[in-house]
Amino acid sequence: MNAPLVQISAPDDKADRIAIARQVRSAGSSFYWAMRLMSPERRAALFAIYAFCREVDDIADGPLKNAEKKAQLARWHDRIDALYESTTDPSGNALDRVLKRSIMDYGLDKADFIAVIRGMEMDADGPIRAPSFEELMDYCDCVASAVGRLCVRVFGAPELAGRTVSDHLGKALQLTNIIRDVSEDAEMGRLYLPRDLLAKAGIKSTDPMTVAHAPHIGKVKQALAKQAAEEFSKAETALRACDCGDMRPAVIMMVVYRRIFERMKKDGYQTRRQSKIKRALDKAEKLWIAAKIALGGRSWRASI
Repeated sequence: MNAPLVQISAPDDKADRIAIARQVRSAGSSFYWAMRLMSPERRAALFAIYAFCREVDDIADGPLKNAEKKAQLARWHDRIDALYESTTDPSGNALDRVLKRSIMDYGLDKADFIAVIRGMEMDADGPIRAPSFEELMDYCDCVASAVGRLCVRVFGAPELAGRTVSDHLGKALQLTNIIRDVSEDAEMGRLYLPRDLLAKAGIKSTDPMTVAHAPHIGKVKQALAKQAAEEFSKAETALRACDCGDMRPAVIMMVVYRRIFERMKKDGYQTRRQSKIKRALDKAEKLWIAAKIALGGRSWRASI
């Protein structure tokens, strides 16, 4: 639970918002235009959440030694604590100030920020190699579902349905990424495929490169894809139950990723880079999906 927030008069600094928007756009996010669909106030909050996630992700994936990564992530713990505990406007930087305003305006849950940092700490402690299925789902909750829980508050979704969308859609998206990126993750020394499924497929090794090129790797991906398909289905049901709020960005993400998922399924979950490129959606297709859902306005459910 969050500590009660003291409602202070935090300045609504246009320069801060512009700085964060530029940061998000320069990061090349596939969903920049999905976030652009929202009102300026909601858009600023989403950009701040994205910028926070990008900063901690860059720490976890960066070239620093693990000890320094953990130290920098610990400093982010302190920054988040300060945003919730302080009754004065942050003077540190633009991101802190916009995050503070977003926390105040939308009641963002501190636990979700901390969960995202914990997910990055898992990578920094790693590399992760063949976790249990339960550990994998916990990781997915931290790095994806927790982000969704922050976002749906900005979307204005009802509490229960919004949380359900976040929990399932976040896992669906992250599992899709994991299935798609086995080879690329292996090159970083990471293996997110759960050891339970590896064992069932007769793969005894937990060496990332060995697993990525194992003869039965397709069986492992197929088994994990069943879980992803379940998560997509539950997310869709929860989205239809959202009777208020503007969930178009969530719908866009679901439609885009479900297309990627279906293309992977069609081509047998192959690991070749060429196969990955073929099944990836190009920018034009993503923009077409975003435009179609945007033009649907409040009737976004018809796009699911």
